[in-house]
Amino acid sequence: MSVAVRELCDFTARRGDLDHRFTPAPSSREGIDGHAQVVARRGEGYRSEVAVEGTLAGLHLRGRIDGVADDGSRLEEIKTHRGRLDRMADNQRALHWAQVRAYGALWCRQQRRERITLALVYLDLVTGRETLLSCEASASELWQELAAACHDYLHWAKSEARHRRRRDSALQGLRFPYLDFRPGQRQMAEATYKAVATGKALLVEAPTGIGKTLGSLFPVLKAMPRHGLDRVAFLTMKTTGRQLALSAVNQLDPGPERRLRVLELVARDKACEHPDLACHGDSCPLAQGFYDRLPQARQAAVAHARLDRAGLREVALAHRLCPYYLGQEMARWCDLVVGDVNHYFDASALLHGLAQARQWRLALLVDEAHNLIDRARGMYSASIDQRSLARLSKEAPAALKQPLARVVRQWQAVVREHGGDQPGSRDAPRWMTLGTIPAEFLQALQGLSGAIGDHLGEHPEDTRPALTDALFEALAFSRLAERFGDHSMCELTRRGRGRARLAIVNQVPGDFLAPRFAAAHASVLFSATLAPPRYQQDLLGLPAHSVWAEVESPFTAEQLDVRICTHLSTRYRHREQSLPGIIEMMAAQYQRRPGHYLAFFSSFAYLDRVVAAMADAYPEIPRRVQRRGMDEAEREAFLADFAPGGFGIAFAVLGSVFSEGVDLPGDRLIGAFVATLGLPPSDARQEALKSRLEARFGQGDNYAYRIPGLIKVIQAAGRVIRGPEDSGTLVLLDDRFAWPEVRERLPSWWQPRQVSSPDP
Repeated sequence: MSVAVRELCDFTARRGDLDHRFTPAPSSREGIDGHAQVVARRGEGYRSEVAVEGTLAGLHLRGRIDGVADDGSRLEEIKTHRGRLDRMADNQRALHWAQVRAYGALWCRQQRRERITLALVYLDLVTGRETLLSCEASASELWQELAAACHDYLHWAKSEARHRRRRDSALQGLRFPYLDFRPGQRQMAEATYKAVATGKALLVEAPTGIGKTLGSLFPVLKAMPRHGLDRVAFLTMKTTGRQLALSAVNQLDPGPERRLRVLELVARDKACEHPDLACHGDSCPLAQGFYDRLPQARQAAVAHARLDRAGLREVALAHRLCPYYLGQEMARWCDLVVGDVNHYFDASALLHGLAQARQWRLALLVDEAHNLIDRARGMYSASIDQRSLARLSKEAPAALKQPLARVVRQWQAVVREHGGDQPGSRDAPRWMTLGTIPAEFLQALQGLSGAIGDHLGEHPEDTRPALTDALFEALAFSRLAERFGDHSMCELTRRGRGRARLAIVNQVPGDFLAPRFAAAHASVLFSATLAPPRYQQDLLGLPAHSVWAEVESPFTAEQLDVRICTHLSTRYRHREQSLPGIIEMMAAQYQRRPGHYLAFFSSFAYLDRVVAAMADAYPEIPRRVQRRGMDEAEREAFLADFAPGGFGIAFAVLGSVFSEGVDLPGDRLIGAFVATLGLPPSDARQEALKSRLEARFGQGDNYAYRIPGLIKVIQAAGRVIRGPEDSGTLVLLDDRFAWPEVRERLPSWWQPRQVSSPDP
């Protein structure tokens, strides 16, 4: 068994509090340059990056010593920092000492030395000043310490190896939890297993209701022992997706003899027990002594096996630890991790970082994958808001006045250069693209972020949100600026004087996601709406050899009566005259078969006009309306009103939370009206996206407008038929649905008929 010294120490040597107070961390480049600076000062004979290794109790250790004196009598571990050194967390300092002492033990054994001088060298990147902490140690005491650390690590590593054998043995005998697969589910399972077996990326379009969650998890877990998978990540877009995955796991691996360790990763704000307290030992009791109690909690957590939100919280609180950070630790040791897509695809994603560092053979399952394009665009976009800078200017400490003034001056220069006399307004914003990111502005912004970081490092008591918000926005913008290319656009939006925003907006997330898919052994992306596959491959950066599988729908045309209203147009210029025809079609269907219906519109403005017209013409038809900015409780109440045996039409906006991920089986929903093709507004920004996608892929109109619009329509229509016993009606209120190029993208099992008036 082999382990790096850093990993050994990280597991065994951290002590003291969890401390997530802000400390300005040097970048990787700054760290490398800082090391080189220290080495250059040491003179001739000083050796850097010296390899060392040794074996203790059957554990092979390896690592590189930062610096060795010319006579070999002194070892140095070099660390760079910004701000006050006394702000460094105790657990970090303990880790640094453990590393240099482990290197000392191996060096003394390798060089047959009886004593050694060990030093921690901390280089302040701002002042260039070194702080040296040193001690003398004997080879025997260092070896004893290393032996104790190896003993702890080996005990854990051996138990992990036993768990792996038990897990793989159990999974080899895994059985599907039902007597048979649902129609289409076996086809999906077979395609998924083959993708894992061959190390491919797979796109699966499978209709709602076939059991995609179980149809993907079962074959991947079955393949785990046979194809050497270390971990599986089930990634979702919403909380409901996580719950479905956890439920499926409990069916596949029921208690009490659970062989599979499962972790649910929850957002920090949802897992925090003390949101009013700062995340460090001086404030939060669950951060105090975190690393001292972690080994026992870790042992209890692996014994618990099922670490969903409730299970993880139970273990964490039993050991007086923060549930969120215990979850971050347990991500290293669980076989299946269920969480949001950002945990793997975001720029600083936890799971991707662990997979790379530990060289996991990882399989990805991505649920509701049609949403990944937009989610990833958000992950790789950033903006700077002029009003935020103005607020910061009013309360900035003296040390930030000068760098902040530089940013303000450069901001004003950008605005002047790009139409300073036309500031736009809140109702009619002025939008424009910039060919490049303004270099002088970016340089000033980087200077400001460095100044804020240095200030917070020197003044940890300064907890003003304006400072940390400005810092994180500046850092995010600067990081994306370093990777700016034709995958993104730099845009300036002005909503009046003093209300401008400069943003880096990602348009082709595939340039960022491609390395993430390449790093995974296999990836399976599934949804009811993924066609055409080329669209997903191009925009997500999937490998060229990706496989496409379309699962035949178990539903029949007799279950869903689809009508296309060829006498109606919902184009923007026709919306006012469309109102009478729309309400007549809706009222006629409702009167023919009363029950629960959902009606989808392109905007709240259009929705409000139809609701008002419906109220005037048919006041007897019950109505419920989605309103702007509904909170979670209001959304739940809206859905709860779809009670069995009830009646009414619920009005919602297409693309909102009510048009996908909503399960209303049976007579909780018997029909839907869709009064839009879902096309994004044809504004300057969308046209810029169209031009970019045309240049990259030759598919500007399809990729910017038609395909994403129809995906929304089909998702909304999918709310009606949820199971084999369901039946219902779908009314498409626009003549363009009859166009051949549109009809060919509708589900093949639909058999729409064209109507020009309400059916008798």
